[in-house]
Amino acid sequence: MSWARVSASNRVALPRLQARAWRRRGRRMALQASSPSKHNAMLGSSKKIPHPRSTKYDEAEEDFATPSPKRQKRGLSDFVKKTSSPHKGRREAVPDSDDDGEEVVYDGEATKARQTDIETALPPIQTDQEAIEAYEASRAAGELDIDGRLDQRKWERGKSSIYVDAFNLALETVLDEESHLFDEAEHDVFTKWRGLTYESQYLYVRLFLRKTSSWHRVSRLGYHSDIADLPQAVLDLQITYDLPSTSSQAQDNPGELEAPEDASLGDRFCFADRSEDCVKDLEEASSLLLLDELKAIAKDAKVQGKNKKELLRALRRASGKQTGLGFASLRRSDTDESTVSVGSEIDDEVREERLSRRENRDKHFVDKIMAETGPCIRLSLPTLKLFERVHLVFYRSTEWTEKSLTTIILARIARWNFPSYIVSRSANIFPSRALLLEFEASVRTQFRVDNILEFSGTPTTDTLQTVLEIFEQVYPRWKVLLAEEQHKEDSIYSTGEGAYLRRLSPAWVYTRIIHKGAYVLGKCKHHAREHEVLVELLNQRLFHASRRGDWYQRRALLEEHYMHLHLPSPSDCKDVEAKKKHWKRVALRTCEIGLEDQLTHLIHHHDLQKRTVKLEKSLKVPKRAQHDFGHVRLTKPLERSFTGVQITRRPSLSRQNSGQNAASGAKPVPNRSTKTIWLDPAFELLPPKIEDEPDPEAKPTILTRKTSLPSLIGECSVESMCLSHYRALGYKGYHSEGRLLRTLFAHLFHDILYLYIPNVFQTAYQTCPLDLHTDAFYPSRISEINARLNELSNGDAGRILERCYAEHGEKKTCIVGLDWTYEPADLAEICQSFPPAALATVMKVMAQEYAQRGGGVPDLFLWKPRRVKQEDDQGED
Repeated sequence: MSWARVSASNRVALPRLQARAWRRRGRRMALQASSPSKHNAMLGSSKKIPHPRSTKYDEAEEDFATPSPKRQKRGLSDFVKKTSSPHKGRREAVPDSDDDGEEVVYDGEATKARQTDIETALPPIQTDQEAIEAYEASRAAGELDIDGRLDQRKWERGKSSIYVDAFNLALETVLDEESHLFDEAEHDVFTKWRGLTYESQYLYVRLFLRKTSSWHRVSRLGYHSDIADLPQAVLDLQITYDLPSTSSQAQDNPGELEAPEDASLGDRFCFADRSEDCVKDLEEASSLLLLDELKAIAKDAKVQGKNKKELLRALRRASGKQTGLGFASLRRSDTDESTVSVGSEIDDEVREERLSRRENRDKHFVDKIMAETGPCIRLSLPTLKLFERVHLVFYRSTEWTEKSLTTIILARIARWNFPSYIVSRSANIFPSRALLLEFEASVRTQFRVDNILEFSGTPTTDTLQTVLEIFEQVYPRWKVLLAEEQHKEDSIYSTGEGAYLRRLSPAWVYTRIIHKGAYVLGKCKHHAREHEVLVELLNQRLFHASRRGDWYQRRALLEEHYMHLHLPSPSDCKDVEAKKKHWKRVALRTCEIGLEDQLTHLIHHHDLQKRTVKLEKSLKVPKRAQHDFGHVRLTKPLERSFTGVQITRRPSLSRQNSGQNAASGAKPVPNRSTKTIWLDPAFELLPPKIEDEPDPEAKPTILTRKTSLPSLIGECSVESMCLSHYRALGYKGYHSEGRLLRTLFAHLFHDILYLYIPNVFQTAYQTCPLDLHTDAFYPSRISEINARLNELSNGDAGRILERCYAEHGEKKTCIVGLDWTYEPADLAEICQSFPPAALATVMKVMAQEYAQRGGGVPDLFLWKPRRVKQEDDQGED
């Protein structure tokens, strides 16, 4: 590989008149950076491809682009695990009503949000308000039947919705196949749910899909197009029902301090809570206020604050001290400033009287706030957790969004061609209700560990000790579940069929907790115990195969530096140096085993090879007995620098300098957009005629193309500028980032992607198996993948490519990652240019870690016959 860098040293700021002219005409000039069919024309094209919305390029000329409204991501209450990425993707919020849908649909944001397993497997279909309205229109025409589970009712406005259909489809599917996971009381809740009117169900589902389980003002709910009588729908959800007795008992789970609040239904339940019954304290009531409302109440209470947080604090503080609210005056001894003499005691009556007066003062503010907000509704927590458990079972995942199921329904009505495969949905993923509840508890415990180690700053000694305590509690149960899973693998499953199912076992979560515990053991210098845990993690081959490379590296490091101090050595090792040498040989053997392990991902081989070479030199192994990794050593990338002319725009006023500040002569600042504009090097700049004063009617400077073609104005991105330079050197290429690699993988592994593996094809409308983006994909198909890699190493890539086009090219089948717009001739030429062994290696890395290695690829993909280059441009972008 070699790398190209764009130098910005030759930037030229253009005159204002010339820049304006180019802005007016710039849409006609750029090279096609993403058009596969015409991209390899040596001289480019006069058509410009619009910039993607995610770059916000079109907003660069505005003085101020209004930011998207923020919506807090809603998780599965206690179930959802936080990711370690510092930049969290935003989940698209569900519109509060049909009328305000346009205000919360974020164009360009969907690609940033983290997708669930089911969403990554489904095609990237349109799931916005227009698609939903089209679906409901088809229901009106009587065209749809959601698998016969929704009583085949005909759609009428205000009688059915895609949200209710999606919710009921998940519920009915789970109850048809896995009803044994719920007890008698929970089945009674489902019966009461079926008895609700459509409008009540619609209101509950829309609140269920909102960002949090928080209070919502009834007056601001909306949904008038689907709910004719909103107050009655609210009352229906707030009715309290009695529950029958249940045979299920509370269970203790390892690592969990106590069961979460309201985890069980109890003797009575309701679907939603009433604010009149639940909002009693000022803390909760004040959180319901908008900023303007809070300011008005604070003004009446004579308190001040700079923001909402300070106003709330001041209001709560005033509630404890206010005396002018019509209550009995306070004695001096009741004020906060009073002190009690040493040895004096306040009797219980005085304390109760003081507490009563404070509650009365709080009640004054609470009543005032509730009069301002009106009645509010909140989903009842026990019922909410029950329906979240239903979705956990349905999606086979602890992460889901409102798009997960609506995408299934919309994919069904889309007129697309999907691959042929066997749909399989097992009903025994959770053998018992107890195991399901333990899985939920294990995810909560995992979240607790992650919160200590990753989301709460630098861990302290006390917090690390807490993690070790959780580790010791989980460890015995992990060993038991590990033996059970190994027995199932040996007796029930074959050829890795249970790999994806095990992701929903508590043992899968416990393995990650054990991995985190090993890290803490190392931090606390418990190296002997850490080594013991790493040996056990490597002895099991069922969970977290993607971490095996890290475990081998850490184990070898411990054996090289510490184990001679903690573990016994052979009797012939008399001194410390002999013991060190013995354990270095053990570490060398550990590296060799790691390199031989088929489940060790290829991405870890480089570090294991480096440690192997280092240990062999330390042990003074003869040259003839040393390992030679020259055939797999990565070539040092070459650097190539290009220079170009950058076009700069006149800076616009920033947000701080806009409005009133602009009139005071504030200095403009550069635009925040990082997208830069360059001159296409296929054009040359003719300098303008020098005059004393610019002529406003003069024509803009002409950029003459260095060919016989007509002259054109030429602006382009930094990637297109690099492509033009490389074309001059005889290369072909695309600005494709990871798209071309994913397309090659889809072509070369199209048949292996759709092999029959139980439970990875939940619907007939998937573009890939559910386990493709997990570490279970490679072990489940290791024989077939290795056979395909051998074919690629033998130079059969062209033949496999032709077979894929013969089977799917005419229908343009929806296969994950496959972009049909790339020319078959270009793909065939790329396969021929790749050395066969190198192509097999790249595809193996993709098969082992598709989610991680399918992205992060350099911007440009370039090739010559028998040679492939990938370039990363590094200019202002």
